[in-house]
Amino acid sequence: MTVGEALRAAATRLAATSDTARLDAELLMAHALGTTRSDMLLKAMRDPAPEGFAALVERRAAHEPVAYITGEAEFHGLTLKVTPATLIPRGDSETLIEAALERAGPEGRALDLGTGSGALLLAVLAQRPGWEGVGIDASAEALAVAEGNAAALGLAHRSAWHHLSWRAAGWAEGLGTFDLILCNPPYVEEAATLDPQVRDFEPATALFAGPEGLDDYRILIPQLRQLINPGAVAILEIGTNQAEAVGALAAAAGFTVALRRDLAGRPRALVLG
Repeated sequence: MTVGEALRAAATRLAATSDTARLDAELLMAHALGTTRSDMLLKAMRDPAPEGFAALVERRAAHEPVAYITGEAEFHGLTLKVTPATLIPRGDSETLIEAALERAGPEGRALDLGTGSGALLLAVLAQRPGWEGVGIDASAEALAVAEGNAAALGLAHRSAWHHLSWRAAGWAEGLGTFDLILCNPPYVEEAATLDPQVRDFEPATALFAGPEGLDDYRILIPQLRQLINPGAVAILEIGTNQAEAVGALAAAAGFTVALRRDLAGRPRALVLG
């Protein structure tokens, strides 16, 4: 079977699992071939299909995310390593980066709370060569991924990574203050119905935050003032129905609040100043 034939068969196999069955098949095939998707489509369609491809397709048919199968994800122009210890960076989260870059001058210091793969912090540092940053996470496994991504992108010398949980007393001592704070905290309601590829594979500790999805905002927002420099902002990702509730928590802590929407027009982030 050729690459082209195997792709057609895989797309049919994955149609019941994925809304992007053909794309998924192409990404898995490029990974199996050890090449890029574009090079595969241009040069390899008549080559023999690699033996390991079928096993990758079966993993995807069982709802495992493509990013975990290939070990990488794209975010704001960066290729990042991801593992089951980290959330998979999503395009919706680029809303935070666009808001951050509008406020970020040529030099500054950024903090990424719950950094996971390091996506938010590294995207800012990649666009602002005069900036330095700190990422924290309660997961040592996630921090190892973030640190590896920083090294692979040539950003290790401008970033530092700390194993810290904002649920622990005194966690912020010694971090200093920042010109920008980014955070994509857990915000899914405990009873929410999720796609199997999220529910069964992505880390629950990075997803769920109590019955209303607000537990971590309640802990974090009152602590932000001690970390933020005058005139700086904190940008928090939110669920699409959480703008009012999270905004109220921020206002109660003395912040001004501005809403940012994603490309689909959905509420996606709050900018606290």
